[in-house]
Amino acid sequence: MPEVTARSTSSSGRAPQTNAPLTLVAAAVTVVLWASAFIGIRGAGPHFDPGALALLRMVVGALALGLIVLRHGFRLPERRHWLLIAAWGVAWFCIYNVALNSAELTLDAGTAAMVVNLAPLMVVVFSGLFLGEGFPRPLLIGAPIAFLGVVLIGLSSSKGAGLDITGLALALLAAVMYAGCTLLQKRLLTSGVDATTLTWLGAVAGTVALLPWTGRLIGDLQSAPIDAVLWVVYLGIFPTAVAFTTWAYVLQRTSAGQTSATTYVVPAIAIVMSWLILGEVPTLMMFIGGALCLLGVVVTRMRWGAARRSRLS
Repeated sequence: MPEVTARSTSSSGRAPQTNAPLTLVAAAVTVVLWASAFIGIRGAGPHFDPGALALLRMVVGALALGLIVLRHGFRLPERRHWLLIAAWGVAWFCIYNVALNSAELTLDAGTAAMVVNLAPLMVVVFSGLFLGEGFPRPLLIGAPIAFLGVVLIGLSSSKGAGLDITGLALALLAAVMYAGCTLLQKRLLTSGVDATTLTWLGAVAGTVALLPWTGRLIGDLQSAPIDAVLWVVYLGIFPTAVAFTTWAYVLQRTSAGQTSATTYVVPAIAIVMSWLILGEVPTLMMFIGGALCLLGVVVTRMRWGAARRSRLS
């Protein structure tokens, strides 16, 4: 795991490491593991209540993150950040997880993906307005292209059932939590909070907020098959502990808008994983949508302005 420094690039005065090798590797690890989470949730979801699933996942994730922090070194944040860190952890690791797990009980995967993936577009807009990141042309062009790919994938995987308003509201809540937590995390990182310590403290806060589902989790564990439990353990270690650590690494070195737009690769990777692991053959529309997701993310990582200035000089 790449070591996470205590200072952000913006606060240290160094140039952003958008396309540095370690940053690209960390981004790739994040999107691959988050894509695999869809497979894990498919395997465990039918056997666990949404809140119980989130609780077990976060207990495992918090323990794994604790080991990462022990190796990395715990760096206590300034007291003025404690309340924001707790709020970020509850929103990201508790509310987001429960909302998304609950939404997928009544919405098909395609509709849920389309709604939740409004979040990166929200981040692009609000990070430009409130974090001073501006509106780079590659990001403004690439993010909508990638979202169009998500829409095509969503339409192809939709079951065609009637739209459930409660499920839609929960998916929208998940999108708002995703966007708001990305912006808040970027703000905390640029304020000097150590990325690894922040991730662990947030996970602990989210786990505590999920404790009301303890009774339900105990009941579900008594009836769930061992493979479903192992899927939740996987979700806690890899898509949670490892992926959120690499996510923080990338977010610390890249703009919030560009980092969130990178996650548009997740649906494309999830399609391939579902094909290889679950035997779910994607449709032609899914292939086209996945290609658009990849194209859009590639565009967001281009540096047109830098290339133009180089030619002029």
